[in-house]
Amino acid sequence: MLVGVPKEIKDNEYRAGMVPTSVVELVHHGHEVIVETGLGLGIGVTDDDYSRAGATIVDSAAEVFEKAELIVKVKEPQAVEIAQLDKGQVLFTYLHLAPDLPQTEGLMKSGATAIAYETVYTPDGVLPLLAPMSEVAGRLAVQAGASCLEKDNGGAGILLGGVPGVDSAHVLIIGGGIVGENSAFIAKGMGAQVTILDNSVPRLRELDNNFAGRVHCVFSNKASIEKYALEADLVIGAVLVAGAAAPKLLTKNIISGMKPGAVVVDVAIDQGGCFETSKPTTHSDPTFLVDGVVHYCVANMPGVVPRTSSFGLNNATLPYILRLADAGWQKALAADPGFLAGLNVHDGHLCCEAVAQAHGLEFTDPQQFLS
Repeated sequence: MLVGVPKEIKDNEYRAGMVPTSVVELVHHGHEVIVETGLGLGIGVTDDDYSRAGATIVDSAAEVFEKAELIVKVKEPQAVEIAQLDKGQVLFTYLHLAPDLPQTEGLMKSGATAIAYETVYTPDGVLPLLAPMSEVAGRLAVQAGASCLEKDNGGAGILLGGVPGVDSAHVLIIGGGIVGENSAFIAKGMGAQVTILDNSVPRLRELDNNFAGRVHCVFSNKASIEKYALEADLVIGAVLVAGAAAPKLLTKNIISGMKPGAVVVDVAIDQGGCFETSKPTTHSDPTFLVDGVVHYCVANMPGVVPRTSSFGLNNATLPYILRLADAGWQKALAADPGFLAGLNVHDGHLCCEAVAQAHGLEFTDPQQFLS
């Protein structure tokens, strides 16, 4: 199979859909790989590195989209990229379609087959292709929040860990999944006082055990969200409903009652955000104020550490890319119900029920496309 990897064109996005070690594996399996020149510059990898791995370097993204049977990316395709997709091509990348009707409609119109990293799952319910970026985003959320708390960035002028004799910052994390646990790990390591809210008692027990009681683990409901948000200096939104739009758990009223100079970091923004006042921002303009509260809502947070992110992501995606290339998308997805759950769009049909519900569009059972 001919596999193509274009450069990312989203604002300040430097990750690479494939690294040279992944190219080596695909070539070893008998596949041809083409990559756009300059693909790896943001992660410290040269065209020569890709060439030595066995890839062919092409001059433009247009050539990748024209020739490739399987296109591997990191972020959702931008409008100019969607316009280059054709029926019969397979796109494998993060899509996050639930909050993005234009992208959904564009992919349906293209006729291409679009498989989303974020809705693939394993038999035990883990989201293996979302997990590595969730780890990165969870850790980055605390760094970003700590920076935003500085006075010259609009914050209250609070050092996250405090100093002896001065109270450390109160950090609230809403959601105890991979993002939440990694955020708590960094926040606690920086000396903050940390509370995690989650609506799963077994998960709260697990987190309490993992942190040896050093993190406050509380059941999540409307009352607890309001109570701890009003006390917090930094709130991190780490909520995930796979494939669906994130629920709005922090309301405008709660935001308006928070401390002046408090910070909220919405890691769920690529699924629409879990704060009512959130709107997507970019690394070049990452924050805005609402009622004196600093909002950090960058939709591609891991893009700011592209080398770590790209290699971490490739560790997870490579086995799936090989299955698509070796067997073709129909056989690869038919053999694994969790992989089939990644099929969001095929030949004009919407195959992810959560996305269809989010947009009020017709859902088509993907099983019918596997024969």
